[in-house]
Amino acid sequence: MTLLDRVARLVRANLSELLDRVEDPETILKQALLEMKEAYRKAEEEVARVVAEENRLAREVRAYREMAGRLRVRAREALLAGKESLARESLREAVRAETLAAALEDQLADQREASRRLRQQLSALAAKIAEAEGRRRILLARKRTYQAAETLRQLDGRVLGHPAREAFQEMAERIEAMGDRQQALALLAEERDPERKLAFLEEDRRVEEALAELRREVNR
Repeated sequence: MTLLDRVARLVRANLSELLDRVEDPETILKQALLEMKEAYRKAEEEVARVVAEENRLAREVRAYREMAGRLRVRAREALLAGKESLARESLREAVRAETLAAALEDQLADQREASRRLRQQLSALAAKIAEAEGRRRILLARKRTYQAAETLRQLDGRVLGHPAREAFQEMAERIEAMGDRQQALALLAEERDPERKLAFLEEDRRVEEALAELRREVNR
């Protein structure tokens, strides 16, 4: 598999399908990122070589075209000077230079097309890497959330089943019972106290008198 094929395969890769095929999506996503970044690095190197070759071919094409131009000028000057054989030889060399320039231009066109494809694949791969990085961050955040929820669930289960919980409940019931007992003792003490009982009776009498007075005022 060539580098271009490998890069293209990675660019076409569907991360969602990769994530669905494993129990731990973080692991496969991390591996996919490593592969993508390695492919991107190699593709960058390939692009650099292609661009360098493109520049070299462009320089050679210009050099042969300029050579052909100079040779044609020399052929014209030779013809004007009556040196037909020199003119013919200069034109022969000019034609050869133009033929080489034309052949190199075909190579240059192929090189430019290869460079264009590689640049497109680099751009697509960079977008995939950015997408994978974003999904990895989301995945890690979700994983931490789920782990925290699971930890709390397990802790809650341990608390509910812990013997100390029953001890706390028993202690609370005992304290409530103590409060009830104290209230009952206070009521019994009040009932046993004659002076307090007389005070309650006096209070009730005054309340009844006030109520009778209020009724008389209302009936006037």
